[in-house]
Amino acid sequence: MSAQKSPSRLFIVPLLIALAAAGGFGYWKSLQDRLPEGVYEANGRLEATEVQVATKHPGRLAQVLVAEGDRVSAGQLLARIDTRTLEAQRSQAQSEVLRARENVASAEANVHLRESERRLAQQDLARFRELYARGHASGQQIDQQQARFNTSSAALEAAKAQVQAARAAIHSAEALVAQLTSEIDDSSLRAPMDGLVQLRLAEPGEVLGAGGRVFLLVDPADQYMNVYLPSAVAGRLAIADEARIVLDALPEQPLPAEVAFVAAKAQFTPKEVETRDERQKLVFRVKLRLTDPAAMPQAKPGMPGSAYVRRDASIEWPRELQ
Repeated sequence: MSAQKSPSRLFIVPLLIALAAAGGFGYWKSLQDRLPEGVYEANGRLEATEVQVATKHPGRLAQVLVAEGDRVSAGQLLARIDTRTLEAQRSQAQSEVLRARENVASAEANVHLRESERRLAQQDLARFRELYARGHASGQQIDQQQARFNTSSAALEAAKAQVQAARAAIHSAEALVAQLTSEIDDSSLRAPMDGLVQLRLAEPGEVLGAGGRVFLLVDPADQYMNVYLPSAVAGRLAIADEARIVLDALPEQPLPAEVAFVAAKAQFTPKEVETRDERQKLVFRVKLRLTDPAAMPQAKPGMPGSAYVRRDASIEWPRELQ
């Protein structure tokens, strides 16, 4: 027969959890009671810089080269979009470039021909004018030679226009090649920064539209907490002032931080931060950035906690926050 668990043991685990919770609350309460004059507390949630890696053009996802939790470096190839159709279109556009260049050569040769015809017509017109002055040519012949000269001049101008059109066709075809090359390059999704793959949002074979998200990257080296402080406190803070962040999950390990931003305009306290009464007060958003996130890898974005700032640097931090 299997041994039955003692009823007393069934209450041990809940009792320990309750004691731990009470101890944590007691530690927090004692910390509040021991805050010296000039040190202020605010609540917040730890955040980190996030970047979404998405497609610029629609297409089928051909490869995904990293998984969630992988560390990546700026410029590292993360995924590829199928580019076979784009490559075929680029080959066709490159052929159009070669054809346009041949058309330019042909049009330029036609210009030389029309120039020769115009020059000959001009010489004949001058010759017939001399004969007319001597009485050896009629006015009708002069008119014919003038018409021939005018026709050859118009043909020359048309040939020159064909050259310009052919050259424009080269530029158009080259622009299309450049556009398709850019789209092919954009189909290689690369990491915009050093970071961590937080989410992998698409798998090979999926067809994504323009702007389709594939990854969510976070920068664990840039972690911060936004807090909201009254003007009496925020007005005394300056960029690079020291601060402390104590996470609920790590109550005995204060994290060094510094003031990275103080809003220039007051706002009503966001509803998720304080009670209804507190929301009617004007506060300033203050951004506190961890100065050494790597020293505490257990600190994760999303963890709630408390932030502490002081009125001036001459005030010493309490022992619990040092």
